Amino acid sequence: MDYPALERAARRGESAELMGHATAELLEVVSGRRVLRAVRHPLGFVCLPVLRDGAEGVCVHVFGPTDPVLMDHQVHSHSWELTSTVLYGRLSNRRMEVADDAVRPTHRVFEVLSEPSGVDELRPTRRLVRCLPGPEQTSSRGWTYALPAGEFHTTVVPDGRPTATLVLGRTLPGRADLSLGPLRAPGHRMVRRTCDAAQTARIAQTALRRIHEHRPPLV
Repeated sequence: MDYPALERAARRGESAELMGHATAELLEVVSGRRVLRAVRHPLGFVCLPVLRDGAEGVCVHVFGPTDPVLMDHQVHSHSWELTSTVLYGRLSNRRMEVADDAVRPTHRVFEVLSEPSGVDELRPTRRLVRCLPGPEQTSSRGWTYALPAGEFHTTVVPDGRPTATLVLGRTLPGRADLSLGPLRAPGHRMVRRTCDAAQTARIAQTALRRIHEHRPPLV
C-alpha cells in the first residue's frame, strides 16, 4: 500500500480509488493472504491496521450496530493528522472550542499514553479548560474529511448504523494524544482487545458485504 498515493487521492476526492484500495485490503484479509488482527478500540469501533510505516498509518475502522459507540461522550485530540473517507454509512464529527480556564473550568485535560500491550493509560494533567461545542460535520459514503492534529472533537455514528471508514494518519513530532475528563477524576486505563484470525476475517467479510450493498446503481 502506497501512503503518498492514497493521500493524493484523498486530497483530490477520488473516493472510487480509495474504496478500491480498501476493498482490496479487506479481500486479502478474508482470503488469509494478509495476516493481521483487528483491534477492538475502547471508543467503540474495530480497527484493522493495514499499514504501519514509521509516522504513517492506514486503518479501516468498522462501526457495528451492536458496538457501544462511546466517542460522542469523549472529547479528544490526536497527535496525528487524520484524513478519512467514509466507505459506507454516516459519521459525524463535532469540533469543540477548548480554552484554558483555571477559574471556571468544565474539564481537566488527560494525556493518553498507549502501550504496545494494548493498554491506554489516561493520566490527569494540571491543565484545566472550558469546553464548548463547535460546528458539526456529517460525512456520508464517498465523502472525505480531515482533522488536524491537536484539534479537540467528538465523533458519533448517527443512530448507531453500520459505518466504516478508511483512515490515513501521520503522527507529528512533539504532539500528544489528549482527552478531556471530569475535573476530579483519577487516572485510569482502557484496554484494546485483539481479535483472533476468525473474528478478524468475519469483520472484514461483513465490511466488504456492506461496501457492495451500499454501492450506488449504474446509470
